[in-house]
Amino acid sequence: MAQSATILIVPGLRDAVAEHWQTLLALRLEQQGRAVHQVPAMGRDDLDCATRVAAIEREAQSIEGPLIFVAHSGCVVVMLVQWALQTRRDVQGASLLATPPDFDQPMPGGYPMLAALDAGGWLPVTREQLPFPSIVAASRNDPLGRIERVAGLALAWGGRFVDLGNVGNLNPASSFGGWPRAFEFIDEFAAAGSATCAA
Repeated sequence: MAQSATILIVPGLRDAVAEHWQTLLALRLEQQGRAVHQVPAMGRDDLDCATRVAAIEREAQSIEGPLIFVAHSGCVVVMLVQWALQTRRDVQGASLLATPPDFDQPMPGGYPMLAALDAGGWLPVTREQLPFPSIVAASRNDPLGRIERVAGLALAWGGRFVDLGNVGNLNPASSFGGWPRAFEFIDEFAAAGSATCAA
């Protein structure tokens, strides 16, 4: 029997927010009896990219079997891409990359300056193809990333691009809490993984 994938949630540059779709997703998955882990939120103070990539590596290495990554916004998607290209783990999973930033323009107020991100090792944005399937979901009115730019990143990463419409940054500030489509994407990856293992 194929081993079920563990969903590894990678939060953005924020502390835990009860109303955020990732928090609600983790609770719902746990209620369903599915394996779910989360990389600890690290906030916006320490912008060292290598430190954050190492945190993903530690969490991924602690989990056996296939992984499905669920990453949201901010620098985190770029961080996950950098991790994927240097990890020592045998990646068997896939990733849902929701509303990534484009870093082609200054970030809105309250977010790190591009100079600080550059100094922290985030720039330039990696454009190498990911070693696993991915869905890159973008918003038409996300203040952190223009949809045309994000579509280009999805193409470079070898991911399937999904236009979410006008959903802001898909966060509580954009009047979003739960995000039912996340379950659809996760189940799509899980079904594909099971089919591959059975082949």
